[in-house]
Parts: sequence; structure tokens; C-alpha cells
Amino acid sequence: MKKTERLLRIGVLGCGPISQAAHFDAVRKARNAELYAICDRADDLREAMGAMHRPQVTYADYDAMLADPQVEAVIVATADQFHVPLALKAVEAGKHVLVEKPLGVNLEETEQLRQQVQARGVVFQVGNNKRFDPGIAFAQRFIREEMGALMGLKAWYCDSTYRYAMTDNLQPLILSSQQATRPSGDPKSDKRRYFMLTHGSHLVDMARFLGGEIVSVQARLVERFGAYCWFIAVDFADGSVGHLDLIVAVRGDWEEGFQVYGEHGSVKGKVFLPWFHKSSEVECFSVQDGLYRRPLGADAYTYKLQVEGFADTILNGAEQTGARLEDGIAAMRAMVAVARSVERGTAVRLDSVSGEV
Repeated sequence: MKKTERLLRIGVLGCGPISQAAHFDAVRKARNAELYAICDRADDLREAMGAMHRPQVTYADYDAMLADPQVEAVIVATADQFHVPLALKAVEAGKHVLVEKPLGVNLEETEQLRQQVQARGVVFQVGNNKRFDPGIAFAQRFIREEMGALMGLKAWYCDSTYRYAMTDNLQPLILSSQQATRPSGDPKSDKRRYFMLTHGSHLVDMARFLGGEIVSVQARLVERFGAYCWFIAVDFADGSVGHLDLIVAVRGDWEEGFQVYGEHGSVKGKVFLPWFHKSSEVECFSVQDGLYRRPLGADAYTYKLQVEGFADTILNGAEQTGARLEDGIAAMRAMVAVARSVERGTAVRLDSVSGEV
């Protein structure tokens, strides 16, 4: 695609897997953005990514990148435990921020971030890239504009070890480094928490994007043969109800999808791994004309579209179409409520929780 005359100058923090698989390429291909800077403490990774993606400048020191007046926005693509502290530094430096999901790892740090973002007035977006899937976006518009009152929503995310063959084939070869900065301990050892933050953040944001605000959850968790299964009953603010399934790892193919039932129609969707750059298969039925509507052929490079939407908001004042800071906090609150519900065996209101997943 032809680049616009004015490009948002973006610095990407972190040369790890998600930057290598998504962010570097997405920024380079975005019509209105420039990969101006790359930052990572690991010399070998930074040099390799610099040679491959050719930014204007590379930095080993994050503070130095933030001090560069040419850097207008930062993508924070680090381990989850670093998201809020590093995003906070960028906000305090007056930079716009796109931070990978999940927003953080506990509610208290996200509330601190909210205060600084409001004070600085920068654009802040959370990397829930599936909001930019054209099929999902079409479903969301149909739900808001034509379905009337909602009655119920079902959504599911079933991760599978079999999908890694596809992921490895679709992604570039991922480079690693012994010099990379890692969180203390091993965050992946707490499987409940890791799976909820990694996969549950997608599921919860999908439910909120399509169904609206969640007010309470009642969750059950079964752990068997090394697999985890959450069944989550949801109450939405508009009085509709929902059910969310998160299964890791399902003995079968990777699967993600949703169904929504409303006053004047219904929606069903099948979501694909984002590395296929393939729009979700979505069918929207309307009682007004008795027809199914199914969008086809749209650009589905969600990571690129996410960057373009971010840049449009900053450069042109366009309405923010990605997940806002408030969406990231609400998703965090929902995941914490799920964890508390599993522990207590009762329904939990989102406005009553604190702490971490």
C-alpha cells in the first residue's frame, strides 16, 4: 500500500517473539506509520532486528529512546510483568502508547497508569488486535446497529498443542538471546495465571467488544490430565447473559468463535489464528429482511490495521477504534473476578475485586 505523506514515527520496545512475528512488519507495512526506532538491551537481538528491518535508529537504553524527540509513539512489546512500568515511563515522557495485551498483571498498577494517562492526555491503546479483524468488526457493527436488545452471548477459546505446527510455519524464524531481560522467577510456572492472562485476555475482550460491559462472573475450573477448563457464566450490564469457555490445551484443533442472540437477529463467528491474516467467517442474520450477511475479502492483517488505527487517531484525530486504556482495565478486572470466583465458588461482581489474577 502507498504510504501517506505524514507518517507516525514509532519506536518499538522489545525485540522478542511478538515484535519479530508481528509488530516490526506491521509498522513497516502500515500506510501511515514508520518504524523509526527499535530498542532492546540484548545487543545480538537488537543488531539482528536492526539489520533486518532497517529503522532510522536503534537503542540499547529505553530512556534514551524516550528522550529522542523524533519518537512520537511507543509500542511496548515486552513480558507482561513489564507492561505497566514501561508504558508508564513512555506516558510520562509524553509519548503515545500501544501496549501488548494483557494491559498488566494486577489492578492496582493499571489504576496508577490511568491517572498518568489522564494527566498527560496521550493516546493509549491496548493490543487487542482481534478488534481489527474485519469479520469481528462487522459483527460488532451489526450487533450495535441492527440487532436491538441482546439476550445472550457465547464465546470460546480452545488452545491446542497442534496449532504450533501451523504457527511455526506461518511466523518467521524467531531469534532468542541469552541477554534478553526476563521477569524474576518463572511467570509461566503458574499455569492458571499464565493461561488466563495470555488467552483469557483475548476471550474477555471479545465478550466485551461484542456484548458490552460485564458486571459479574461465576466461574468454574477443572484441572485434569495437564489441561485446564474454565466455564464462566457472565452477566452483562444491559441484562443479557453470557457463557465463556477457555480450554488449554484442548485435545483437538485450535478453535475460537462466538454466537450472539438478539431481538432482531443473531450472529455466529469462526475465528482463525491471526498469523493466517484471514478474516473471521461471520454470518449475521436479520429478521428485517430474512437474510444472512457475510463479509468477504477484506484486509485481515490485524496487527497492521491496529497500527493504522492508532496512527489515525494521533495524526488525524480519528475516533479511536482499538481497545482503550479503560478496556484494558476492564478486561483485567474481569480476569481477576474470574480468579476470585474460582477460589470462592460464588459469583463475583467486577466492581468488588482487587489484586491480581
